[in-house]
Amino acid sequence: MRRPSSPSRTSLRTTPSRSVAVVAALASVGLLATACSGSDGGGSAGGGGGDGYPEDNIEVVVPFAAGGPTDTVTRLVADPMSSELGVQMVVQNVEGAGGTVGAGQVAAADPDGYTLLLHHIGMSTAPTLYDDLAYDPVEDFTPVGLVTEVPMTIIARSDLEPETLEELFAYLQENGQDVTVATAGVGAASQLCAQLIQQELGVELNQVPYDGTGPAIADLVGGQVDVMCDQTTNTSGQIAGGEVKAYAVTTPERVESLPDLETTAEAGFPDLEISVWHALYAPAGTPEEDVEVLQGALATALEDPAVVEQMAELGTAPVPVEEATTEAVSTRLQEQIDLWSGVLG
Repeated sequence: MRRPSSPSRTSLRTTPSRSVAVVAALASVGLLATACSGSDGGGSAGGGGGDGYPEDNIEVVVPFAAGGPTDTVTRLVADPMSSELGVQMVVQNVEGAGGTVGAGQVAAADPDGYTLLLHHIGMSTAPTLYDDLAYDPVEDFTPVGLVTEVPMTIIARSDLEPETLEELFAYLQENGQDVTVATAGVGAASQLCAQLIQQELGVELNQVPYDGTGPAIADLVGGQVDVMCDQTTNTSGQIAGGEVKAYAVTTPERVESLPDLETTAEAGFPDLEISVWHALYAPAGTPEEDVEVLQGALATALEDPAVVEQMAELGTAPVPVEEATTEAVSTRLQEQIDLWSGVLG
């Protein structure tokens, strides 16, 4: 039996994306539009499990703006997953409250395998950041699998005086609240990285929250703010084009697409390590056999040569296919909830 159409979501407030830089990056890697929000191009009967799942398009909620890093990651894997499943993975951007509006929508959805969530590290920080969270990240979802871990970069306006990360951190400690640090808002990966930098240096900076990554980077490029820490999926283009000054990547190893950019460990700050992991979730109670179908399609997408190439151009890579599992996400999620409760609590 074909699944009934999804209920109207017109009551959910969304705003247009202003993340021009990442949209341009998507265009530059030739990302196909078959998974765009609003697509109604259903494919042939899916290649799913014994119950015929899936028989209809699958909605994937991205709890952030179109063109942002999580949206980018979602659309990269949605196309090959659509091909594998025989139906369209339709991306729906549901913004608000640091990703909690979209996540809450999926937590409350029917556990029939036709409404999914692709979320980032914010899934693990929400319990600490929001006292009135409408869902439990552990109890209200069935994880499908990890997708990717995106490195963070520490960048600044192009005319900021410090030339090395050591010099930058000394500058931050000396100037404190006089330094403006752009973030994409409370709970965003850029804000989490800013919190870690403050903790590492024992200093309080002037954090300036924006309505998304796009306008934050635009003001950094324009010189209206001083510093930012954000994902390579957002910053690689500006770094390569010399629009910003880059200091370090926040991962243990250098990033292939930015080989000249040292790591925070190489610069003498080994504890300042953060990457933004993304994972796919279904509502709790989704049939196990349907989750297995989704895991198979995700594993296929993670090994797709086009996905590997496009992610590399954006400074990241798919996780190993053995991490496209419920267990891998569950372990990571609980570890990260424990970590961030100590940092943000």
